[in-house]
Amino acid sequence: MIDGILKALRSQEAAPRIQDEGQVKSLYKYWQVRIMYSTVVGYATFYFVRKNFSIANNAMSKEFGFTNTDIGLILTVATIVYGVSKFFSGVLADLANPRYFMPLGLILSAVVNIAFGFSAALPLFIILWALNNFFQGMGMPPCAKLLNAWFSRGQSGRAWGIWNMSHQIGGGLIILLAGFLVQNFGWRSAFYVPGIFSIIIAFFILNRLRDSPQSLGLPAVHEFAKESEPAGSTEERPSTREIFQRYILKNRALWIACVANVFVYVVRTGFFDWGPRFLQNDRGFTTAQASVATFVFEITGIFGALTAGWLSDAIFRGRRGATSAVFMLLLAIVVIVMILVPSSNFLVLTVTLGIIGFLVYGPQVLVAVVAAENTDPRAVATAVGMTGLFGYIGATVCQFATGYLVDHSGWNGGLILWLCAAVIGTILFSLIWKPLVRQA
Repeated sequence: MIDGILKALRSQEAAPRIQDEGQVKSLYKYWQVRIMYSTVVGYATFYFVRKNFSIANNAMSKEFGFTNTDIGLILTVATIVYGVSKFFSGVLADLANPRYFMPLGLILSAVVNIAFGFSAALPLFIILWALNNFFQGMGMPPCAKLLNAWFSRGQSGRAWGIWNMSHQIGGGLIILLAGFLVQNFGWRSAFYVPGIFSIIIAFFILNRLRDSPQSLGLPAVHEFAKESEPAGSTEERPSTREIFQRYILKNRALWIACVANVFVYVVRTGFFDWGPRFLQNDRGFTTAQASVATFVFEITGIFGALTAGWLSDAIFRGRRGATSAVFMLLLAIVVIVMILVPSSNFLVLTVTLGIIGFLVYGPQVLVAVVAAENTDPRAVATAVGMTGLFGYIGATVCQFATGYLVDHSGWNGGLILWLCAAVIGTILFSLIWKPLVRQA
């Protein structure tokens, strides 16, 4: 049985090549659409069993007497585990069949969520949420592998921008659903209901997804799009050690993108994970109002990611770093306005959060595009996993530092932390202003 599971998880071998060009074109279009909506739905559902904590934690704090530092500790440990898992899952995903790898992670995460809902002690909350985030790391790397396999370089910015909607769709919907559940049925329901729903969706994406175009008898995407062949694609897959030496350790642009992602995630995590608590405790919002405002933050992020992807393809001509630098600079300006012109007005704050969501999700998606375009096609999940690891180093710093600063300096301390991150991110993205190409 174990051998059968391991065999199913391995990347699928190429099927006999389809020779009819008309059939190839028709099938490619069909499978591009199917892969896209399947990965969007699948990754959005991962958020249902991770970001539910953002809304539930305030009610948990009232029941158990948790401080901001206690909540920060739960989030910090989980974020460290998630970042590490995302990286190692990237290494595994380059070897695995994403059709099975992704739903497996979603099912395991859902089961842990249900167990979390039955818990009642801080140490157990820490352990279970860390375990949940370990399985959460299995979500993005298979998506990165599929996007790189099915969409050409000329489509990359827009394809990643569309796929990135999964973050906002999942994050926005779970904020609304969890807000409703917590207010009407208690915080535990915000883990039971998403957990059951996620198991159902896991079987849906298991049915929908497939591996590479070659596994279905189709040509590789560069061949179908009549683009130049990626360097090294005719060689055997390098060993994990060779991948690190050739495409990670010596890849200057990838390292800059990774470090820049630290600061993107400080801002993103600050406003998403701590935003609802900030709105309730500092600006006087109800749970429902905080849910709506955070939902707007996520939904405008959809348009931010799409806009950034389109701009980087059509206007900036592949300059992903330049696009990201502009977005981060504008983001810093908006955070400054929020600090200098404090407001408790629901409409004003909701619109402001919407602008922040629009701006932060542009660089967040383009970091992954930089990683995918700047490495060997057989190491894409590893490279994207690397950016994810660094992103969640930033999220870890944000979780602990925000909790500490808010407890000792008030919410302005947290806002200043997020501002500094936006400024540093602007500088780092400016260092990779020029378009990047895959390295040989």
